[in-house]
Amino acid sequence: MSSATTPPAVGRPGPGGAAGGGGTGRTPRGGGRPLALLTGIGGQNLSLLGALALVLTVFGLLDDHYLGWTNIRVIAEAATITGLLAVVQTVVIICGGLDISVGSQAGLASVVSAMAFTSAGSNALLGTAAAVAVGVLVGTVNGLVIVRGRVNATIATLAGLAAYKGIAQLLSDGRAQGYVLGDPVFVFLGRGRIAGLPVMVWILILVALAVHVLLTSTDLGRNLYAIGGNDTAARLAGIAINKYLVAVYALIGAVAAVAGILLTARTGSGQPVSGSEGLELKAITAAALGGCALKGGRGGIGGTLLAVALLGALENGLTVQGVNAFWQNVAQGSLLVVAVVVQQSRSGDRAIGLPG
Repeated sequence: MSSATTPPAVGRPGPGGAAGGGGTGRTPRGGGRPLALLTGIGGQNLSLLGALALVLTVFGLLDDHYLGWTNIRVIAEAATITGLLAVVQTVVIICGGLDISVGSQAGLASVVSAMAFTSAGSNALLGTAAAVAVGVLVGTVNGLVIVRGRVNATIATLAGLAAYKGIAQLLSDGRAQGYVLGDPVFVFLGRGRIAGLPVMVWILILVALAVHVLLTSTDLGRNLYAIGGNDTAARLAGIAINKYLVAVYALIGAVAAVAGILLTARTGSGQPVSGSEGLELKAITAAALGGCALKGGRGGIGGTLLAVALLGALENGLTVQGVNAFWQNVAQGSLLVVAVVVQQSRSGDRAIGLPG
């Protein structure tokens, strides 16, 4: 967690999700409404919207089917699992933490959901409940290691990345487990539609809305921004930082489990590694591109979802054009670097080891 020199106001997040941020509160005369609208959207989100429009335009010109509803739906389905993990990654980054193990947590939950489903006589309810319980457990373990063991969040969750992947491989013997597409619940989750949109997308929308309301309209959310903005000031204000952090990591585990269940529903079986590999990098990249300050205290769900859409559209377009998947990894890593560089330039912080 970061500790800024100026304590942030423990209040409603300002534009861009920053705690205590905001303008003068005055509405300019003459054209005030458009200006207020642009201010509400935020410069970061406008940049993402512009980048998304550019990607859609370029690939739409290169392929006549790219902007068709079928392909848009494919992009949305593929981005859902990343989106769920990016939403909760946003929460933990806001409060000054990080979770590199979300991909492994999703893989473990995928295996558990399929194995519990099979061992219980094709009981989808038991399979999903077991996966969520395991997700909450491993998320809580991450939180306790960080706050009780006093381990840096990056190191603790890096260890979790390896450990949870190993547990998933041990449970599954490194192979896909079960077959769930004969069950109507899993078929509905993985392939169902509501009002023309995939059920998976609706789940992402509901989770994102719930987290957005939590962050922007509750004391819990305002306290999370305060913790990330200045943990010392938050502690002096009486905020139980350790309890908040454990709860946030438990939330991450629960949502990662939901992502794992959707992965099982989408692929038809429990996947210990395939499908969850690299999800942590995608989630962190989306959160950073969406405006989350990696030092904590700033960020929002809207920007993160726009970044998820941008990454999904870019990945799909590159795949449609036959670009080697290795180059896609290069592009994703480059976007993360660009996002961090932009954050550094905006914050005005001096680079470590370099003269000002």
